[in-house]
Parts: sequence; structure tokens; C-alpha cells
Amino acid sequence: MISKNIKETEEIAKVFLDKILKTKNKKRGALVVGLSGNLGAGKTAFTKLITKHLGIKGRVFSPTYVIMKKYPLKKTEGYKFFFHIDAYRLESEKELLHLGWEEIINNDEHLVFIEWPENISKAIPKHSEFVYISSKDNGHRNFKFK
Repeated sequence: MISKNIKETEEIAKVFLDKILKTKNKKRGALVVGLSGNLGAGKTAFTKLITKHLGIKGRVFSPTYVIMKKYPLKKTEGYKFFFHIDAYRLESEKELLHLGWEEIINNDEHLVFIEWPENISKAIPKHSEFVYISSKDNGHRNFKFK
């Protein structure tokens, strides 16, 4: 899917969110989404649009320096918490253990979005969803889902 502007990206985010929320009953543990793309591709912008559709109020920032942010949800499709993780500065999966990673991913009420999942690939559950974002010279964004 190609987005030419933020409105189109918002629609892509809504369609993606609706799709993944329907998979809730099919998997055990947290619903984990990995977001990959170069610096500036739009991973955080996409996540902000997801949180908007989830009803999270206030500003959502990239957790690059704090690594993880946790937001309460108002029982969105059975989810109680949204976790936004930025693995850009992590050197290994072991660093996630200090964040309570096992508890986070083993809880059915957690929705987890991870920027730079390739940095912690061994820790990503097999049933995770993935979003690949690439930016074009003309400012358009290409989204691939897996």
C-alpha cells in the first residue's frame, strides 16, 4: 500500500488495526507488531495514528531513550494496555528481560508495537505481525504487511 500523505497513512493505520484486532481470539499471549524501516520512514508516525484509533489521549512520543512506554486502554477489543517499544538502542534480546518482557508478551490483554524488531529478533513471538515501511524520494510511504 502506498501513502501519499498523512491522511492516507491514517486510513492505512485504521485498516491495519481493525484487521489485527480481529485476530485476538486466534492467538495466545500479547498481540505483537514489529515495525521496520529506515530512520525517518514513519514508524513512530504510524504508531501515533494507531494510538489515536485506540483512543489514547495525549501526545505519543518515540520511546527511543526510555525504550518503552505503557498506555492504558479502555478495554479495546479485550486489551488493557498498549506498549510502545523502541529497540533501536538495544544490543541484544537480553536487555528486554529488565523490562519484564516475558510478562508483557505472555499476557493476552497486551498490545505491543515494537520499532526496530530486527534488533531483538530472537525475542519476537512467532505469531507476531509485521509492518515494513519505506519512504520514497517524493515523500510517499510504502507499507507492506506480513
